[in-house]
Amino acid sequence: MTAYQRPILLVHRDRELLVAASGARLLLALSEAQSRSGTAHLVLTGGGMGSAILAGAGASGLLGLVDWGRLHVWWGDERYLPTGHPDRNDTQNRAALLDSLPLDPAKVHAVAGPDRSGSVHESARGYAGELAAAAAPGQPVPDFDILLLGVGPDAHVASLFPGHGSLSVTDRAVMGISDSPKPPPDRVTMTFPTLARATQTWFLVSGADKADAVQRSLAGAPTNQAPAGTPHGRQRTLWLVDAAAAGQTLTTE
Repeated sequence: MTAYQRPILLVHRDRELLVAASGARLLLALSEAQSRSGTAHLVLTGGGMGSAILAGAGASGLLGLVDWGRLHVWWGDERYLPTGHPDRNDTQNRAALLDSLPLDPAKVHAVAGPDRSGSVHESARGYAGELAAAAAPGQPVPDFDILLLGVGPDAHVASLFPGHGSLSVTDRAVMGISDSPKPPPDRVTMTFPTLARATQTWFLVSGADKADAVQRSLAGAPTNQAPAGTPHGRQRTLWLVDAAAAGQTLTTE
């Protein structure tokens, strides 16, 4: 953990400001990434905040900064449900913004559901293969420019929950879970080694019910108790929160 810079906590007055500011921040960061390497890789998250940030980006006057045809879109985790199911992360993200963008369909990497794979584990293996195909030679996954992550009240991140055996899996890029403590039980998730392959990792958190999770994650609670404290960006880790989620946590710049 000491190899990473200390996480930066940015507190916003309320959820509305958090959404607008983070949406604009995302567009600027994607534009900068494309200016460096031409193509950018973005990992999206689900939950209310994941889609809200995308909607905030869509409402920003900076939307035209990004060359959407040169953006790869991935998901850090997905519920193993059929394509188009309203509880899928990609369905929610598409409705919030993606369907209105001129994305290259070949660069939008959705996780296969039961309509396109035989099992949650087959889906995970297929997604790992897709990641490897987009990576540099000899690498298991691409170097992500920005990884977005939500945080649960129990401090879970992606589909990695406190006390679950998935926390110790390091021998694969993506894993299938059939006993998630939060329904639905079948999920596909990136493992910690894959989540560690981001240049920037952003946590998006809103609400007083998340304040304890934020505090424990930033205080260095063990991974088994607060999984959200483990992923760090290689260059930058941002916790983008509203005042309610910040609780009593001290702010830093």
